[in-house]
Amino acid sequence: MAEHGRNKTSAIRDDVIAKEMSGELRASRSTRAEEERELQPPGGDQPETDRAPGTALVGGTPPGITAEGVELRSELGRNLGRAVYPADREAVLETLRSNNAPDRLTELAERLPDGEYGNLQAIADALGLGGENRRM
Repeated sequence: MAEHGRNKTSAIRDDVIAKEMSGELRASRSTRAEEERELQPPGGDQPETDRAPGTALVGGTPPGITAEGVELRSELGRNLGRAVYPADREAVLETLRSNNAPDRLTELAERLPDGEYGNLQAIADALGLGGENRRM
């Protein structure tokens, strides 16, 4: 016999509940006929959410970097991967070319000064993409 711990329902009641819910679970949507029991989506007239009074909520762009900089860093990271580091300018270019990176990334990497880069942040700093300001 299965142990239910603090569950107040029996195995028979569990089977009844499973049978009642099976249609809804298989349909991946509600099968209720009564509209008042349906979950309501958020209304279009809802106010914008603010982080603090008087400021609008802006996406995931940290202070110290632009949205374009975030996108470029993300795209560079996806196309370079982790295995390339530490890498020099030529290794970065070769990795981008072998991964069929977009031309704009290759052109951007061609502006890299000679040197060794330990991570993506070092490459972003060398290219002047900016970086987030971290609290100490």
